[in-house]
Amino acid sequence: MDASEPLRKGEATQARIVDVAYALFLRQGYHGTSMRQIADAAEITMGGIYNHFPSKEAIWQAVLADRHPYRELLPLLATATGASAEAYVRDAAMRLVAALGQRRDLLHLMFIELVEFNGAHIPSLYAAITPHLLQLADVFTHKAGQVRPIPLPILARSFAGLFFSYYITDIMMPPEVRALMGDDALDSFVDIYLHGILAHPAAQPPA
Repeated sequence: MDASEPLRKGEATQARIVDVAYALFLRQGYHGTSMRQIADAAEITMGGIYNHFPSKEAIWQAVLADRHPYRELLPLLATATGASAEAYVRDAAMRLVAALGQRRDLLHLMFIELVEFNGAHIPSLYAAITPHLLQLADVFTHKAGQVRPIPLPILARSFAGLFFSYYITDIMMPPEVRALMGDDALDSFVDIYLHGILAHPAAQPPA
């Protein structure tokens, strides 16, 4: 359906359930939120809510799929530019981290998924995300510049994992520690991703 078209009544009700459940889950956690609370917040009867979702877990799955930012991030990364592989990775990293910085709720969503569900629904997220990441990995392997012959799934996973870890540690790090790293911490992160931490043998001083 075109995004400009109005939602049908059933779709609008379902979207409202997901909206209020999202707010309740973030505030109270999954197990701390009841179906009754979701129904009351959505202004719908208990019977009505079960017409749209068979269980509270089904609502959580809808929240996770709808509110995970990969729908915003992947199109954003597809716009990254750069003539060389290095320039492309730098631009993509900057875009990724800037967008993640606007989604502080992501850490909370993933915390609920990992702690309260032991990550049971993450495979379905990967199934949706991986094909797009592979396309992006394929893009920068064809850029001018040398890229080691790394399997595309590993390349995609390493890119996503490294910069997601940057996002998480940036949120959790005290401001005074973050200040010690200077204004170019992300650029250094990109350097480590591209070149590693070991000095080139020719650059090492003699023993």
